[in-house]
Amino acid sequence: MKRAVVLGGSFAGLLAARVLSDFAEQVVVVEPDLLDGDGTGHGAPHRRQLHALLAMGHTHVERLFPGITREMLRGGARLGEGDAVQFYVDGAKKPPVADSRMLGATRPFVEAHVRRRVTALPDVTREHATAKGLLLRGSRVVGVRLETARTANGGPASAYELPADLVVDAMGRSSRLGHWLTELGWDAPPVDRMRVDLGYATARFARGNELRDTVIAHATPGPAGAYLPTLCEPGALAAVEDDAWSVVLAGYAEHRPGRDRAEFLARMKRCVAPVREVAERCEMLGDVEPFHFRESRRHRFTDLTRFPGGLVAIGDAMATVNPVYGQGLTLAALQASSLAVHLRSGASPHTPARDYFRRAGVVVDAAWQLSTTADLAQPHVTGPYPRGYRLLRWAGDRITTASVRDTEVNQAYMDVVHMRRHPKALTAPRVLARTARVLWRG
Repeated sequence: MKRAVVLGGSFAGLLAARVLSDFAEQVVVVEPDLLDGDGTGHGAPHRRQLHALLAMGHTHVERLFPGITREMLRGGARLGEGDAVQFYVDGAKKPPVADSRMLGATRPFVEAHVRRRVTALPDVTREHATAKGLLLRGSRVVGVRLETARTANGGPASAYELPADLVVDAMGRSSRLGHWLTELGWDAPPVDRMRVDLGYATARFARGNELRDTVIAHATPGPAGAYLPTLCEPGALAAVEDDAWSVVLAGYAEHRPGRDRAEFLARMKRCVAPVREVAERCEMLGDVEPFHFRESRRHRFTDLTRFPGGLVAIGDAMATVNPVYGQGLTLAALQASSLAVHLRSGASPHTPARDYFRRAGVVVDAAWQLSTTADLAQPHVTGPYPRGYRLLRWAGDRITTASVRDTEVNQAYMDVVHMRRHPKALTAPRVLARTARVLWRG
């Protein structure tokens, strides 16, 4: 490729740019928001919320940027391993697993380190502009239509075109790719939607030596029927840079957390002991920042019989799932890895990227199955229900219960949570048999 253009300079777009730097003479990252080197600026509206880089995402980011974990640790990030990573279900602490590993850092911090690595590449440049459409020649995309921002003295924005061999849509949930395709006479990918009506809020606290743990996550629902929906308040606590704790609390429908500091602290005191301890002993820094996540979406590119060459999508532009499960950054890393495999296979960037969408679709479907199966346990979530949902939910409830009691079942469970394994691994005969033995013993 002579030139590849990435529309969007957030986490998914940066990973795509890094992959494309191995295959294109020039990579241009188009970003309408000016983001500084330290990650400040506008960017995605949920960037300030606590994000998780799960084990598989951490592995792939380190592969793309060797030594970046060491750099982030020098900058103040924390690496939780073994028993320092704790998960609770309904107040019960789950047994530790041998290879548990999570990075404690805020998304702006992680993104800033990734951005520095990407922009330091000699073949990557940034374009401060807004994408307005695709350029099509025959059956393939050959570039993008862009518009510059208004000038400092108030002058009008100007439109121009940027040729490309491959265009990557990394514009997130606000992507207009489907609209652009239909304007050009192509079908937009079908979209699956599940309304979850989730609200979550993040606050920072001064961190001292009150806890040795790096990451603590808890969830209140457990198995169906074992909890009150009005008390469903999942959350997480992580040690992050600048000697701080980052705490996120979530709630559904009318139980979404707001900006009120006293209410946030009261909710923390209803959580598991480590979260309560931070609420009681640590000073809150700054304001509580809430965010409303209305629905999960999945764009089914593999369902299209016609699709132009020279075009792929990544990150939230392809799928976005309930963020309470912490899959977003890891999903983007696995999609970037899928793009690398696709291009390494020798596939032409000018032909429809069916192999990429098939590979990335497997990852998306795994994240979708895990999150939506759990979301459907909420009484206000009304579907659509996947085939075999009742059986999946019945088995999932029992595996969750057994994972609190047994290390082997929890290892299988956490491999799925960390996206090392597909959710179907939980219905393997070995896991089901072990679950039955654990529950039989009581």
